[in-house]
Amino acid sequence: MRGKIIKGIAGFYYVSTVESGTYACKARGIFRKDGKKPLVGDDVEIVVTHEKDREASVIRIEPRKNELIRPAVANVDQAAVLFALRDPNPDQLMIDRFLVMMERQNVPAFIILNKSDLVTPEEIGQWQEIYRASGYEVLICSAEKAHGMDEILERLRGKVTVVAGPSGVGKSTITNLMQQEIVMETGSISRKLGRGRHTTRHSELIPMDHASYICDTPGFTSLQLPDFPKETLEQYFPEIRAHASGCRFVGCAHIHEPDCSVKQAVEASQISSERYQSFVRLYRELEEQEKRRY
Repeated sequence: MRGKIIKGIAGFYYVSTVESGTYACKARGIFRKDGKKPLVGDDVEIVVTHEKDREASVIRIEPRKNELIRPAVANVDQAAVLFALRDPNPDQLMIDRFLVMMERQNVPAFIILNKSDLVTPEEIGQWQEIYRASGYEVLICSAEKAHGMDEILERLRGKVTVVAGPSGVGKSTITNLMQQEIVMETGSISRKLGRGRHTTRHSELIPMDHASYICDTPGFTSLQLPDFPKETLEQYFPEIRAHASGCRFVGCAHIHEPDCSVKQAVEASQISSERYQSFVRLYRELEEQEKRRY
């Protein structure tokens, strides 16, 4: 029987099958021997061991389309980067960190901005302008008022979607609205800290239907970029990548060099100054990591 791993806890893998529902499975020892660990999102073959107790064994893992490290999940089609427009206010550098992470892992990403009922149309427009100019789709919603949910639902249909974002932005509330059967724990906003409690403690695929899954992931309050060469950062900013070939010097860092086509594009408002500042800050961060390494 074939199915998809939707959750993994304490050595058990919960596999959803179209024919017979969900089974609690153990992985065969051969996977440990081969150094291959099943992941949430894996398409697998199972053999039922105790039908009454809904128990089975995973005997085969299908080849993976991709494999993310954080969150640890396989066969992802897209990522929804979710932030709130207010309470807490958007942290643009964190948004750009998430986008860089997804670009590095070749996962198409789009942005959901929640709590639109708490801000003005002008504020919404400013955020839309920054990211649409960078090549990203931006969806606006209010989970509290159930506005904008149909557009998000359509964007998720037929896909395995990782939903990534910090605590307190409405991730669990939106996920609850997207499916009917599984109700997740939702966390209240801490008045003292102005942010939410971590309410998700493991990666989990939440089925919307047999072809659509949301991968909810543990909430983040910070996210450090993995260690990779600072010179490659430009490849993970689509708008900077598009202009980088016009620079006068090979290996231009796009920070201090003369005749830099990226800086010229910023001055001409072809690249948003906000995104460029994120690029510079992340470049410096990678530079510091490199110094500590050596």
